[in-house]
Amino acid sequence: MTRRTVLKGLAGVGIGAAAGAASHGYMYERHHLELTRTSFPIAGLPEALRGLRIGFLTDIHRSQTVSHEAVSAAVQMLMAERPDLIVLGGDYVTWKDAHYIVPAADALAPLAAPLGVIAVLGNHDDDRDMPAALTAKGFTVLRDARTRIMARGEPLDFVGIRYWTYRLPEIARLMRGSVPHAILLAHTPKRLLEAQQLAVSAVLSGHTHGGQIVLPWIGAVAAREFPVVAGYAQRDGTSIFVSRGVGTVYVPVRINCPPEVAVLTLEPLTRG
Repeated sequence: MTRRTVLKGLAGVGIGAAAGAASHGYMYERHHLELTRTSFPIAGLPEALRGLRIGFLTDIHRSQTVSHEAVSAAVQMLMAERPDLIVLGGDYVTWKDAHYIVPAADALAPLAAPLGVIAVLGNHDDDRDMPAALTAKGFTVLRDARTRIMARGEPLDFVGIRYWTYRLPEIARLMRGSVPHAILLAHTPKRLLEAQQLAVSAVLSGHTHGGQIVLPWIGAVAAREFPVVAGYAQRDGTSIFVSRGVGTVYVPVRINCPPEVAVLTLEPLTRG
């Protein structure tokens, strides 16, 4: 056995494993929706808001490869949890495909919660038809805007920014006058840096898909540019949760990174 044949054999094993993983990721894992229930500590959160539950859906990417049934499954899973409030994190279609704007809104239409449904846009969404379709379903769409809800006698502000809004003065203007425990809704977790600089208590993001393809020993190669790829993290008093999302983009495959519906239970951040 020569070095050349060994290398060829290793290459063959690698190609075979990759093909098998891709097949599994296409046929099964991208449809294997997971429910994530986790606490979401927020600095300055009033004790009265402890236990408030936010349902979080993002990156549904309704398209030729992400069906109505796939989105409906996520909607049904979230509704079964009966959250107090629902947040939608953007990227409802792929590449602003107008053919799927109304179908995406239709798939999300059953979403309802006592404190409402709040949505922001992602980089794959247009700035006119997609927000209009979501608004028609009764959702509050924030485009560089703020809304306040009253829960258990306490105010809670949500500041939603466009994907392309990143300058510190722009975000500071939107945050000005909000309660200390306000939550920033930013499609990309890259806005964590600005949130930290502004002492924002909490951020909800998507965009990364959790990497979508997460390789053993290597990790999420496509998402290394982000400060947080998936899940909860806390940086200098700013809490962030990044959802893996529901759909896929570029390739209809997920590997070691199943789609996600998240339910976040708010609690005051305890500094240790």
